[in-house]
Amino acid sequence: MSLKSTVIIIFSVLMLACGSKKMQSGDAGTLNRIGRDYVTLGLEIGQFDPDFVDAYYGPDSLRPKAAKDTSLFPKDSLLSRVSALKKELGALTASTDNDSTRTRAEWLNAQLTAFERRIKIVSGENAPFDTESKELFDAVAPVYSEQYFQSLIASLDSLLPGKGALPDRFQQVATRFVIPKNKIDTVFQVAIAEARKRTLQHYKLPYNENFKLEYVTDKPWSGYNWYKGNYQSIIQINISQPIYIERAIDLACHEGYPGHHVFNALLEKNIYRDKGLQEISLYPLFSPQSLIAEGSANYGISIAFPGDASRQYCKQVLIPLAGQDTTGFDTYFNALKIRSSLNYARNEVARGLFSKTMTDKEALRWLTNYCLLSEKGAVDYLRFIRKYRSYVINYNYGQDIVKKYIENQSGSDEAKRWQSFEKLLSNPVKASDLLKATKN
Repeated sequence: MSLKSTVIIIFSVLMLACGSKKMQSGDAGTLNRIGRDYVTLGLEIGQFDPDFVDAYYGPDSLRPKAAKDTSLFPKDSLLSRVSALKKELGALTASTDNDSTRTRAEWLNAQLTAFERRIKIVSGENAPFDTESKELFDAVAPVYSEQYFQSLIASLDSLLPGKGALPDRFQQVATRFVIPKNKIDTVFQVAIAEARKRTLQHYKLPYNENFKLEYVTDKPWSGYNWYKGNYQSIIQINISQPIYIERAIDLACHEGYPGHHVFNALLEKNIYRDKGLQEISLYPLFSPQSLIAEGSANYGISIAFPGDASRQYCKQVLIPLAGQDTTGFDTYFNALKIRSSLNYARNEVARGLFSKTMTDKEALRWLTNYCLLSEKGAVDYLRFIRKYRSYVINYNYGQDIVKKYIENQSGSDEAKRWQSFEKLLSNPVKASDLLKATKN
């Protein structure tokens, strides 16, 4: 081969490389613009749907001007804008050979599919429960019959003392472990501090991360994290409901460490601030992001308190703080293990209500008989289902998806679980990604 030919070949390769880089740079520019449009669209939907935007910490310049009349929901124009963005993303996905570009585009596309479904819901256009959950959260939870829950409940019969209806016997044991109102703040402050200490042993969080703890009443949920950006959260605990001793640890982890607060802080730092991806500054509640958020927050309890650690911490630290004794402690916590497997009954209640195959009365029976909720708890959860609809699958099915993924990645090695969990919390992913990664 001549020197001239060699020079021509090298020049051609360099030109192709430059062209490839230019294409990838162009893809990034297109995605950045779509990301900004996605944020402004989501914020505009939030003007009409007050539950839509759970958090936003991007620039005020992307916020829309106040709508003149929020009673006139612009369904068609909003759907048209969603469709246009999805069309662009589809073209980009089809033309790129860059994995990062494709992954980012597919995540945005799934989020926009949820925008479409939520716009239709707000407009009064409903779909079957499983269709809704697939479009909103990228997942369809398994279906279980009433006989399935009856068989689980039967295993509690010999465990709980006394006679009479099993839900009543469970409540008699559980009532001993309700945190007195005057002890709630003390117990929660200690539980959150412990969850935070355990998390910081494994993660380096932003130096200024913090939260404010508030107590509220008359909510359909037991706890809520309002992420404010700049690594700050408001954690609210609903004290209208009885709060059982184990819930202090559950909520401390779920709402705080390593749950919602850590999830949002890591996304803000690693994706929004370090990489400049605008879209992550918006957290739409009704989107695939929520299945990962709720599933990881629930699974995070067992990350921070593995094995029997939660049970022992309750017995040795929180119960004395609450001024309780340990009579019936083992019975109660053994019953809680069985009750956790009953959580899918909540999905069946939601399915039944929205397919109109279950009345409110029947729904309350399921929530007390199979979820073992108190009468007050059942009424409040019925309110939750009415408001949040198929969102219920994010807690149980979301947790199972995250659990399977993390344990598939790290086995029983606790240090590796923390590492895999941090990676999950630090990247925009969706349920189908995790299911695909763990598919046999």
